[in-house]
Amino acid sequence: MPDPVLPVHLSSRSASAATPAAVAGRRPAGGMFHSWDLSTGVDGPGTRFVAFLAGCPLRCLYCHNPDTWHLRDGRRICADEIVSEAAKCVEFIRTSGGGATVSGGEPLLQPVFTGELLHRFKHDLGLHTALDTSGFLGARATDALLADTDLVLLDAKSWDRALYRHLTGRELAPTLDFARRLADLGKEVWVRFVLVPGLTDPVENVEGVAAFAASLGNVTRVDVLPFHKLGMAKWRALGLECTLADTPAPTGGQTAKARAVFEAHGLHTV
Repeated sequence: MPDPVLPVHLSSRSASAATPAAVAGRRPAGGMFHSWDLSTGVDGPGTRFVAFLAGCPLRCLYCHNPDTWHLRDGRRICADEIVSEAAKCVEFIRTSGGGATVSGGEPLLQPVFTGELLHRFKHDLGLHTALDTSGFLGARATDALLADTDLVLLDAKSWDRALYRHLTGRELAPTLDFARRLADLGKEVWVRFVLVPGLTDPVENVEGVAAFAASLGNVTRVDVLPFHKLGMAKWRALGLECTLADTPAPTGGQTAKARAVFEAHGLHTV
């Protein structure tokens, strides 16, 4: 494989390069991009280059990135520019046992762009790849896209259908269908569950998510994420009303209780 850090290698591809995603879409492999960051431990194993794409069909009540909801919240960019940024820190990422994650927003709102990035991260840079998704648009993920995805970070927001609609404005069924498809493919999944006091914390709701995750056979980790208000400033800046502004963060005991439900089903929790 050519040296991934050489600029000449990266710039030799055009935005319409004939990689699988670009060919499948019959259009340039670019899209609406919000930002990128380096993170450790929360977006997949090791230190990771995380590409945040713009646009999301869900309106989660506890969203901490409402500034990524609309495609117009990003800027149009070609895959080359993002891969070039990742290449600058690729040796550091590899040393940490990390990789690259495509997140959002909802990356599957732009499946061609997402597929292109995953392909380039994996084959040009030789990095472990992860897709961070709600699963609601899982039907848009082609087999080629998933073949270039080593790990799926799947948001399990609720098992209760009515609560899921209340939390997101959408239906739960597409996410469950996508989860079953990933299981059939044997794709590794980390489940993410946000614990919101008074909403997602009823034991029957946690139990439902845990039982479903355990039934899949490919979930290797569950992140029980305590609800927080770090994104409230963004809501205010955008003139949005946050109905959870007065909701407290869960206590350590509440979080431990939720983790115990998942662990009782044989799942590893963090």
